[in-house]
Amino acid sequence: MNKELDKWGILYCPKGGLLSNPERRWERIERALNDQHIAFDKIQSESMGSVDRLIKMMINYGYKTIVIVGGDSALNDAVNCLMQCEQQQRDGIVLGVLPNGMMNDFAHFWGFSEGEVEETVAWLKARRVRKIDLGCIRYRNKKGESCHRYFLNCVNVGLVAAIMNLRRQTRHIFGSRTLSFIFSFILLIFQRMEYMMNLRINTETIKRKVMTVCVGNASGYGQTPNAVPYNGLLDVSVVYHPEMTQLFEGIYLFLKGKFLNHRSVHPFRTQEVVFEEAAHAMVGIDGRLMSGAPVGPFKVTVEQEVVNFLIPA
Repeated sequence: MNKELDKWGILYCPKGGLLSNPERRWERIERALNDQHIAFDKIQSESMGSVDRLIKMMINYGYKTIVIVGGDSALNDAVNCLMQCEQQQRDGIVLGVLPNGMMNDFAHFWGFSEGEVEETVAWLKARRVRKIDLGCIRYRNKKGESCHRYFLNCVNVGLVAAIMNLRRQTRHIFGSRTLSFIFSFILLIFQRMEYMMNLRINTETIKRKVMTVCVGNASGYGQTPNAVPYNGLLDVSVVYHPEMTQLFEGIYLFLKGKFLNHRSVHPFRTQEVVFEEAAHAMVGIDGRLMSGAPVGPFKVTVEQEVVNFLIPA
């Protein structure tokens, strides 16, 4: 194979936060890459909005291995760029991640850790490739145009979409996953707690007030803990509005990884969820609020084995 085709294209997305040190972080990553004798070209993103443009540039330059040093948002942008390619071109590209974002839940699903840079680089070099599924939300925007967006983790509709947005914002301030999560839950008291929804899941119709819905292709930030991105199915958690005591119980079970045990959580497994109505509910994709919220009904589906992803050896 042409040696140039073996060279990795690395997109470095520096992490914000008071405690972060992007230069030192990159020095450690670069040392690990050199120790593994990996040839690479590195590009640094200037902002969240630049990821899409830089990934497209890497694809056009012919990189066959693209590694995102970033979090869930950067990965989301990367897979959406890949899905714009023809299948033949996409099948020749492999995507990898070195977790370095505000939220790294998709990397955590596979066992990658922010602190284990050397181990992660060695795993990526081993080149164990798995075809993974992507979820897809299809909707109309304010102009009435048909739109779609792919996701790796989940789509959140309702309260948790607002919490995930708060969590992202507060982590920029605290630089701590735990502190930002706790502070976001404290801010719950200032959020709208339930939304009128009309959902179709398999043969069941749910028409009532709902606190939040998570449609997960993977673990969904703990809300769809049994979901896996390789079975052609989506896991769905529909959460009705609990009493205040049950709410705190739910937070406890969420932190313990036993979210589905809560009496207000109703789980489903399906290939498609149709939201006929979700009045005034925020919609988040992979932990980031949608820039243009859906207008009217929208649908969430799954596309099986569409992206090559590097997983631990």
